Amino acid sequence: MANAIASVFRSPQTGTFGQNISQIFAQSNPDQRAGILGQLLSSVGPGALAGLGGMFGGAAPAPVSPEQAQQISPAAVEHMANQAQEQDPSIIDRASSFYAQHPTLVKALGAGAAVLAMKHIADNRGM
Repeated sequence: MANAIASVFRSPQTGTFGQNISQIFAQSNPDQRAGILGQLLSSVGPGALAGLGGMFGGAAPAPVSPEQAQQISPAAVEHMANQAQEQDPSIIDRASSFYAQHPTLVKALGAGAAVLAMKHIADNRGM
C-alpha cells in the first residue's frame, strides 16, 4: 500500500506532493495531523518553521501535539511538504508509509489518485 501511495505522490497527474499532503491533512483528525507534521518537520530545516507563523518559536517540538497540529492550516502544510521534498526526497516514502497506516485518508486525494494507486498495485502483482 505504501508503494502505491508513493506512486500517487510522485505522479505529475495528481498534483504536487504538497498539494496531496495538504488535501489529506485537511481530512485528518488531530492525531493524524500531528503524526504527518512530525514526519515533515524531521525533513526540513529551521527555515521551514517560519512558514508556520512562529507557531513553534523557531524550534520544532518533539513530538508535535494534536493541539498544535490543529492550529496549522492546510496551506502551511502544503508549503512545508514541498520544502521537505526539496530538502529530503525520501519524505515521500515516509509520508506514504504513514498514510498506509491510515488508508481511509487517501480517499481525500480523489478518484484519479485511487485509480493510479490501484494500477500500481495491479502492476506489482503482475496482473
